[in-house]
Amino acid sequence: MIRTLGAALAAALTLTGLAASTGAARSPATVLTTPAPTPTLVCPPALPVSGQVTGTTATSLTVSYSMLLSPPCGYDPPMVVSLFTSREDATGWRNPVAEAVTGPERYGTVTVGGLTPDTDYWFRFGDTHGTRDPYLIGGPARTLPMSTCTATVTIDSRWYGGFIATVTVRNTGAESTHGWVVSWRWTGDERIESIWGGVAERAGENVAVRNASWNGTLAPGGSTTFGVLVAASSASAGISPVCGR
Repeated sequence: MIRTLGAALAAALTLTGLAASTGAARSPATVLTTPAPTPTLVCPPALPVSGQVTGTTATSLTVSYSMLLSPPCGYDPPMVVSLFTSREDATGWRNPVAEAVTGPERYGTVTVGGLTPDTDYWFRFGDTHGTRDPYLIGGPARTLPMSTCTATVTIDSRWYGGFIATVTVRNTGAESTHGWVVSWRWTGDERIESIWGGVAERAGENVAVRNASWNGTLAPGGSTTFGVLVAASSASAGISPVCGR
């Protein structure tokens, strides 16, 4: 009797162990996975937008700009150019005195008007969504004094693709001038091939010609001239000059 009970107990233990081992074999293994790390964005060490003043009048500044990087490291056009009358205000984005919005181009120019003659300005960039560029503070750039001179143009000779012009500069003020600058903006791909009676101070799309060493002083009502030989790939609209000092 005892022997029979022992055999039955041993058989039961054997079956229980077999069932346990079989169940363990059929249980799926648990696999632990580690999530992939999120990549860190690294922007290249370049200014996302750059600019410089390439044109001035008594009441406006023209800023040439280049948007070098797109989001998330840079900006998409249009951009907002804000002007300040001190570097401290520009640094703190305080008291902007004028603003202008660029066009849709990534590389272009924008003119900010309504400025005070003979005044220094600093400029900064932001986008139209309110994001302010933290890097670039341009300037100072000074507007021209209120003009006391005029500039008129005579086309001496014209042909398809070029012309020769004489520009007459006249002092319209009550005091003698001690220097003058005549500026204009080309409408196409015109370029100055030769100049006499003046010095080309700035070329490219926005042109500035200042007096030579011998014709900068003009008495009230006095005048002088300079000449240019201009070349272009097509018919040119000519010159529309503005005179300043």
